[in-house]
Amino acid sequence: MSYPVTSQPQSGICYQSQLSDWHTELTDCCNDMPICLCGTFAPLCLACRIADDYGECCCTPYLLGGLHSIRTGMRERYHIQGSVPSDWAALTFCLPCTLCQMARELKIRQ
Repeated sequence: MSYPVTSQPQSGICYQSQLSDWHTELTDCCNDMPICLCGTFAPLCLACRIADDYGECCCTPYLLGGLHSIRTGMRERYHIQGSVPSDWAALTFCLPCTLCQMARELKIRQ
């Protein structure tokens, strides 16, 4: 006689990853003056450089939601605290500062 499976076996190992913060704050734009100037006067050029440094196509920032996906991907790859709504808010209301923060983070981690 056979018995139906009513539950899956549970793994005894639980993995937790520590979440960290961004290495620099959103308002630390002037910490790296070349990035600051590029973010202020040529934000689309900086966005393309960020995409390229991150390993994405340099046209990704021109797509709807492209920068949001890169920022969210950076948080996931580097285990940085945050959420999709916080990424959206930062990119919507403070684009130059957010681009500068992302560029500084990639520069520090490379």
